[in-house]
Amino acid sequence: MVMFGWTYRLPSRRKPHNIRSSPEPGASRVWAARVCRCAWSESMAWNQPGGNGGRDPWGNRGDQQGPPDLDEVLKKLRTRLGRLFGGRAGGGGGSGGGFSLPGGSLAGAGIIAAVVVGAWALAGFYIVDPAEEAVVLRFGGYRVTTGPGLHWAPYFIDGVEKVNVQQIHNQEIGFRSSGASRSNVAHESLMLTEDENIVDLKFSIQYRISDPQFYLFNVLDPDLTLRQATESAVREVVGRSEMDFVITAGRDVVASEAGTLIQEILDRYQAGLHITSVNMQDAQPPAQVQDAFFDAVKAREDQERIINQANAYKADIVPKARGEANAMLERAEGYRQRVIAQADGETNRFLKVLNEYHKAPAVTRERLYIETIEQVMANSSKVLVDLQGGNKILLLPLDKLLSGQGTGRVIRPGSIDADDIGTSSFGIDDAPGGRDSLRSRTR
Repeated sequence: MVMFGWTYRLPSRRKPHNIRSSPEPGASRVWAARVCRCAWSESMAWNQPGGNGGRDPWGNRGDQQGPPDLDEVLKKLRTRLGRLFGGRAGGGGGSGGGFSLPGGSLAGAGIIAAVVVGAWALAGFYIVDPAEEAVVLRFGGYRVTTGPGLHWAPYFIDGVEKVNVQQIHNQEIGFRSSGASRSNVAHESLMLTEDENIVDLKFSIQYRISDPQFYLFNVLDPDLTLRQATESAVREVVGRSEMDFVITAGRDVVASEAGTLIQEILDRYQAGLHITSVNMQDAQPPAQVQDAFFDAVKAREDQERIINQANAYKADIVPKARGEANAMLERAEGYRQRVIAQADGETNRFLKVLNEYHKAPAVTRERLYIETIEQVMANSSKVLVDLQGGNKILLLPLDKLLSGQGTGRVIRPGSIDADDIGTSSFGIDDAPGGRDSLRSRTR
């Protein structure tokens, strides 16, 4: 029995590191290969008991030299095949002929064929892991994508490429890490900003395979494509930003915008990749200008510190000034209301006096004169004494006179106590001689 098979080749491309090819020498395929090998070897006459004297399948000894006769080889091969299937070998010489297969030998051939077909069928089964998807290829062309589980594809006809679609892959831009060490890649990390400064950036990209078909067939080298797309997107975002923004507060913004732009580029390429995160590992000026840059940063920090101090002083002094201004306004308002009320009161009093003056001018003038004298004499330290009285005992409030707080009252001579003098009060009408004597004295 002779078995024929064929192989095929995928389009020329570098095989991704995360692709597993199938059919692969699994348990079913190894078992099928062993069955075919045993069936073939056991059917060969040179493996049967008794041997053939160290001869090869064509009856030649191993120590003979020179090529065998082709006719002799074919004749012996027909004889061997006839014996294998239990038939009679054809007559020798020129009678030609072949061999015939009796009914019993057909059953043996059917069993062998069934074994071979069963082994071929078993070899077509393959298992896809839960985190994988399998791309089935027929003669090298895409046929279908299968999910996790047990599947079957005809062996020698279909090929299977298994792709892990849940594994997160990492790619480094601007540096390469190997264990604890890290090396810089200058041609990837140095970028030009909007204000014409050079900044040294280092990125790491996390991604996964979203579409195995696109990943396998649309892009020749997905890793190189992703690296170039990432570098292009980051340079575009950095070129629209100033250096201070990129190095300080704008790191997250630059990473977010770069991730969005990278995904747009990959979608246009139909690369079958999905960006999960973009992380800016480091953002520094080039080593040649770092000292000058740090001096500028220190000056900017000093400027911000002084501005903060000024703002703190402003926040402290302005409320105080506003409080004092409000207090002055309130005092002025109180003074205004008091003066207005006092003026209104004096006006009303004057109008009332004027009304009484129209009714009795002489009496009104007399009363006004007396009230004025009382107000003036109330603040005077002089004491009026009536010497014409018969009482010769006079008690004066010396303590009030010495302190300058005289009562200004007219004290009538008489036998009175000191307490009465200090607390008693009487008007002008009680003075000796009455109002006429007082008016004649003042005039």
